[in-house]
Amino acid sequence: MRILVVEDDPLVADVVATGLKDAGFVVDLVGSAESADTALATEHFDLIVLDLGLPGRDGLHFLSALRRGGDERARVPVLVLTARDGLDDRVGGLERGADDYLVKPFELRELVARCRVLIRRTGSMASDSLAFLGLDLDRAGHVLRGAGRAIELTPREWSILEYLMLHAETVVRKDKLLQAISGWDDNIAPNAVEVYVSRLRAKIEGTGVAVRTVRGVGYRLERAPAD
Repeated sequence: MRILVVEDDPLVADVVATGLKDAGFVVDLVGSAESADTALATEHFDLIVLDLGLPGRDGLHFLSALRRGGDERARVPVLVLTARDGLDDRVGGLERGADDYLVKPFELRELVARCRVLIRRTGSMASDSLAFLGLDLDRAGHVLRGAGRAIELTPREWSILEYLMLHAETVVRKDKLLQAISGWDDNIAPNAVEVYVSRLRAKIEGTGVAVRTVRGVGYRLERAPAD
């Protein structure tokens, strides 16, 4: 799941990005409404975490314009994260189209939980768990189980498996997997996906699930062939 954080305070932005990345999200940072517009025009995001006190055009104007857009971007859930704690501020943010409102200072655990709830409500994250044949992915607890054991994954292996499970038995293009595991600041070569998929295959071996390569296209999660 990919989150766009719109925050002009570098310290707050770093804290938010680090906390969300540690929770398994892919995070991109921008510091203005104008940069957020550019990001949304070129990339897909599952959630926006939005500060209101932005330089230039403020967060409320950005939010209003986003909701009036009428295209796919207008439906991206938005969590407002701001120091403006007055009742009028909170009501105004919600009336402009915010899906949730969290006041600074905040606890990272609460921010992560609210992000998960908002993404789940929109259907990008249909539930706190995913299951496919012999694999169970507990998204809330961040635990993968298969063949009666817990399987440890790196964050990028987790993101690849999560994406494949969300699209089980359909072919997922390699570029989609690359987008699922990398933000703008990550210098990841396209062939890195092959490396992570190879490692993932080794870890889920014996669970009855396999990642099949569809040459020239991408990968598909399917039942492992019988020995």
